[in-house]
Amino acid sequence: MDSSSLEEKSFLLSLNPSSSWLINLITFQADFLTNILSFLFSPFTSLAYELIHRTEQAEKKAEDTVVAATRVPYRVAEGGIVFLRKLGFGCLGALYACVILTAILILALVVGIGLVQFWVEEPVFFQEPVHFDYTQVHPTAVFSLQGKKRKGVPAGQTYYVSLVLLMPESDFNRQIGVFQVTAEVVAVTGNTLAISSQPCMLRFRSLPVRLMHTFIMGVPLLLGISGETQTIGITILKHKERYPRTRAIRLTLQPRAGTSGVPQLYSAEIVIKSELPLMKQVVHNWKWTLYVWTSSYVYIIFLVLTVCCCRPLFFPVNVVVRNQRDVLVEDVSGQASRVRGDREALESLERWRRTRISSRSKRKAPLGYDFYEETVGSSASSSAAVSREEASEVVEDFGGFTDAESVCQGG
Repeated sequence: MDSSSLEEKSFLLSLNPSSSWLINLITFQADFLTNILSFLFSPFTSLAYELIHRTEQAEKKAEDTVVAATRVPYRVAEGGIVFLRKLGFGCLGALYACVILTAILILALVVGIGLVQFWVEEPVFFQEPVHFDYTQVHPTAVFSLQGKKRKGVPAGQTYYVSLVLLMPESDFNRQIGVFQVTAEVVAVTGNTLAISSQPCMLRFRSLPVRLMHTFIMGVPLLLGISGETQTIGITILKHKERYPRTRAIRLTLQPRAGTSGVPQLYSAEIVIKSELPLMKQVVHNWKWTLYVWTSSYVYIIFLVLTVCCCRPLFFPVNVVVRNQRDVLVEDVSGQASRVRGDREALESLERWRRTRISSRSKRKAPLGYDFYEETVGSSASSSAAVSREEASEVVEDFGGFTDAESVCQGG
């Protein structure tokens, strides 16, 4: 070795204690200066940190305010859409309910009015002209109560027969004076059920009255506006309809005793008007009230029956929800059965893997077979379940078999 190198090494060794001391001194001075500066500037740094923290909080608060302000219109719009949707569904439901209730109301009105009409009887009223046969000694006219357009008077009703005669004020009629009008009720069997007769004559007018009347009504008489006639109304017959029923009414004009002349007629008209029994008369007088009350009761009955027997018609939403619930239950049960089948398949795969591993261990390690079998059995029993990926890998490794029995038979 060279002498110069030895001297340098000895010099460096002599400087090592002093160099470490110098480094320690520099470090102490740096720490001292750092502490003094941190002590002096600590209020300013804390103030700066506080300002920065407050600035960050203000920025965050402003961002939250902006986000909330942007979310408010969205929430308002979303709430408005939901409200309009609910309002639309409500209007549709109200319209649907009104249609159903209106249909039930119309049906109830038809049934109620039909029931009242079936119970209520209408009085019979006929007013038709009759023609007397003057070829007979006693002129006769027959009015039939049963025909194509007439069904007769219902049994139990009482009817009145009146005769209206339009007679000229001729000297012949005034000379005849009183004559007799007879009415007979003829049954369907041909027998006479009732008979009634009543006298009749023209109203008397003296000669001065007739002259004065002719003088005053001269112009209308000459123009044909009025005529020299009299109208006479006679109520001839009152009869209560029973069985056998009435077929016709026969009217006869008869002269008074000792004479043979019958009056002259322009026209004759028969009027038949029936009268209902007391109870039926009350019902007929209050039929509109009965229409209202009967229809109301029928409407309530139909409404109750519809709600009880046709609930899906009023509450289709419940039926849809129930059907959806049934579908969900079926889906859940199907998924549970599939999961159960997958679990059984996994268990069968696990048993198959155990048998496969045990067969491999028998082929590879004939010595120490018992220890290896125990180790494999304990590790297999410690695993609670096998995932589908492992099962698919096992199936791919061993040819895609999924049935443990078929795989074992193949092995």
